[in-house]
Amino acid sequence: MILFFGALLGFVSVVFGAFAAHGLNEVVSEASLKSLALAINYNQINAVIVSAIGLAKIVNPNAIYMPLLNWSASLFIIGTGLFSFSIYLSVVFESPGLNSLTPLGGMLIIAAWLLTAYVGFSNAKNTHE
Repeated sequence: MILFFGALLGFVSVVFGAFAAHGLNEVVSEASLKSLALAINYNQINAVIVSAIGLAKIVNPNAIYMPLLNWSASLFIIGTGLFSFSIYLSVVFESPGLNSLTPLGGMLIIAAWLLTAYVGFSNAKNTHE
């Protein structure tokens, strides 16, 4: 399921990027377009890392650090949902109150990156890289 969610996040980022470029650029402010660009960028980056974790799970499902990577993927998925999707929805529905979820999403994404770094460090330490 992790690879599915990574691919879904990637799909949404491309669709929303096209929608922003072709459907919203004439009707929303420059500031809103900049916010959308940031949300799309984070969405795309996180889609790649979630997909990579999903592929790692397929290649080696019994890896010692897979439970931590599963947590990391979950944090990326939830964090991206809160961060990027709150911006998407706030611009489309002209509801700036939805942006109150954005910082929480950002904090979850930060936690996901730290957990992923911990897994990488622990793996390198245990394999003496």
